[in-house]
Amino acid sequence: MNSYRILVVDDEEDLCEILKFNLENEGYEVDTANSAEEALRMDIGSYNLLLLDVMMGEISGFKMASMLKKDKRTAQVPIIFITAKDTENDTVTGFNLGADDYISKPFSLREVAARVKAVLRRTQQPDAEQEPEQLTYKSLVLDIGKKKVCIDGEEVSLTKKEFEILLLLLQNTGRVFSREDILGHVWSDEVYVLDRTIDVNITRLRKKIGPYGKCIVTRLGYGYCFEAE
Repeated sequence: MNSYRILVVDDEEDLCEILKFNLENEGYEVDTANSAEEALRMDIGSYNLLLLDVMMGEISGFKMASMLKKDKRTAQVPIIFITAKDTENDTVTGFNLGADDYISKPFSLREVAARVKAVLRRTQQPDAEQEPEQLTYKSLVLDIGKKKVCIDGEEVSLTKKEFEILLLLLQNTGRVFSREDILGHVWSDEVYVLDRTIDVNITRLRKKIGPYGKCIVTRLGYGYCFEAE
């Protein structure tokens, strides 16, 4: 049995009770609310996961999710939308609001249980398993949260793309990334980028990180990697 707390918010009382019964059988502690207004009077920040219906009364599931994500006390609570609306636009809206998953009605209870388990496994990692806030190599320190790089305690001024390239390489020390790989990770939102753009950014990055520039190695015909000395 586990101690994860789940809040089910849906204006269909029968569905709430079915989900509550089945999720409790999976070992979760489950509460229900039949409107966003009722749910918002609860201590939502104390839950590990929210199952949230989209089509409700005056406050829709989308609107409630938007409210929760703007409040630092509830912004980190994972959300799975449950809805009869399954168009692409609705799905995109849900994910843009920060949803962790999206289940369309009608659904099987086994599917819900599997998706709940997957989201909790992804979002409720023990502290020891969470991604580190900093990456270090000798006196080179890359602070992921603050988006800055320091060498010997002195901050190095990098562009966003240079920072993201260094982050990618440091997170995967020894792994060779092709230009296409780097494009996919760093320029994924841009339509057309020349290979030469990557080479220019790598050259600038090498110069800016001084003695560690030589750690960014070119593997001719393959790509780039960060190689520890």
